Formats: sequence, structure tokens, C-alpha cells
Amino acid sequence: MVMTEHGALLPATEPGDTAPAAPAAEALAEVEEQMMELAAYVRGAMRDSALRIDPALQPFGLKILRTLRRCGPTHASALAEALEVDRSVISRQARLLEDLGLLELAADPADGRARFLAATPLAIQKMAAMPGGDKSLLHGRLAAWPEADLHQFALLLKRLNSPDGSPTGRE
Repeated sequence: MVMTEHGALLPATEPGDTAPAAPAAEALAEVEEQMMELAAYVRGAMRDSALRIDPALQPFGLKILRTLRRCGPTHASALAEALEVDRSVISRQARLLEDLGLLELAADPADGRARFLAATPLAIQKMAAMPGGDKSLLHGRLAAWPEADLHQFALLLKRLNSPDGSPTGRE
């Protein structure tokens, strides 16, 4: 490992190695470090938000509730697909959320065997009563940014989140 002038650790390169040039590798290391800090901030903010709603609420349970608030009643399988988890994870969290009075199950009128998951009025009320209300975790940090910077940041995130990392954000 080699330490750069900005304190990033990079793998040492061997002759003939196809690794990025040092400045590009350093820039990639800086981006990775900042992404890890952002991820840690988001995890911490989710944990704190969940605790404000109920001390027993897990961060993933809050993610489920926010998705249900945004999308309305949803089948467990559709929720699992949207959140990219196994259906068993949704089932376990649904039981916990139901025990806390934050989730209710309703029969699907089109298929009596299927159930819709829905956030309860209590869950909606508690989420709305949180400091910042309905605003996203990053809203407070980004609200003062110039609009052009927000558009550029959104474009870069879209590119990063695209399957192939292409500049257009398309596959």
C-alpha cells in the first residue's frame, strides 16, 4: 500500500500493472472514502430516526414504513423486490412492525390469500412528527446548495447508480 499526499491508501502497482494512473487512483480513493462517510451518515441518521419512532424499531423497519407511506399498501413480494431483499426479511420485519402497531395487514380483494402491508395511522403520525417531518435525511444538508449543484449531483448519482456507470445513466 502507498499513502498519497491526501492520506488515501492505494495498492502498490507492479510494472505492467493496468491499474489507473496515480492521480486517477487517488481520486477514486477519495471518492470511495467520501461515499463510505456518506453511507455511515445515512445509516446513523436512519438508526436515530427509527429510535425516535420507537426504541424497538429497526432501521430496515423504518425503510419499509417509508416505502409504504410513499407507495401505499403493497404486497410483501412487491415490497421485497422494491427493497431488493428476500421475502423472508419482509415477513420478519412485518411481524415486528405489526407488534409495534406500526403496520397492518389487509386482505387483497383480488386474491383473498394475499395480503397487503400498510403503514398504520400511528406510523404515519409518528413519521410526520419527527424533526424535519417528511423531509429526507439529506434535505437539511443539501437545502442550501445552489440549484445547479443539486442538478449536477443528481446527475452524477444517476450515473453512479446506472448498471454500467455510463455518462448517460442508461444501460
